[in-house]
Amino acid sequence: MIPKVLILKASGTNRDGDAAAAFTLAGAEPHILPLAVLRTSKIPWQAYDILVLPGGFSYADALGAGRLLALDLTAYFTDQAQAFVASGKPVIGICNGFQALVKSGILPGLPADNGPAATLTFNESGRFECRWVALRPVSTRCLWTRGLGVLECPVAHGEGRFVTRDTQTLAQLQSNDQIALVYANAAGDPAQGAYPANPNGSILDIAGICNPAGNVLGLMPHPEDHIFPTRHPHWPRGEARGSGLTLFQNGVKFAQER
Repeated sequence: MIPKVLILKASGTNRDGDAAAAFTLAGAEPHILPLAVLRTSKIPWQAYDILVLPGGFSYADALGAGRLLALDLTAYFTDQAQAFVASGKPVIGICNGFQALVKSGILPGLPADNGPAATLTFNESGRFECRWVALRPVSTRCLWTRGLGVLECPVAHGEGRFVTRDTQTLAQLQSNDQIALVYANAAGDPAQGAYPANPNGSILDIAGICNPAGNVLGLMPHPEDHIFPTRHPHWPRGEARGSGLTLFQNGVKFAQER
């Protein structure tokens, strides 16, 4: 079975083609559909096996990165999105897509009675960060990261610092095994907050989280930028490692075996 991938596209989304290339290489069949088309055509999301919210600057990041895309999800697609997540099918949000998943409440998927459980805010450095980073998978719950070694791929964001509402929420993410990926140093160990290994100052070096069921992953770095060894900056030295393709292959494999 070749899984069908629904890639959501909003005005300002610019990484949909890269995500499609990654899933094609991983053995899936991607379909890029604008949200405006989905609103009028009533195409059922459940006809697809994987859901993707790619990176970019949706709606020019007006009112905050990913906020208007999150409003799209909650205002027009709540039933479709919630049903897809509840079905256990793989969902991934990358960079701007991660921001939208968090600001819509899909991630971390915890009760939000006292306001949003978490958010992604301005980098501690006060500037846009565009650099390669190492990612250490730390969750056994997340289907996307199971069995993976250290990944290497770039970040490109101004609002990537992950913070939680309070220490209790952070402790719950830890106890639920929802911290999927952390920023790592050159040795592959957690960055311990050290810049630039941790490029944005995220608490506990968090680069990505999953929902309690483990089928929804959101991450700030761009694994779709490292699906070919030649894209790694150290490839000319013969040091290309940590391919991001393995993450997409995990998602495709899970969809095939469901």
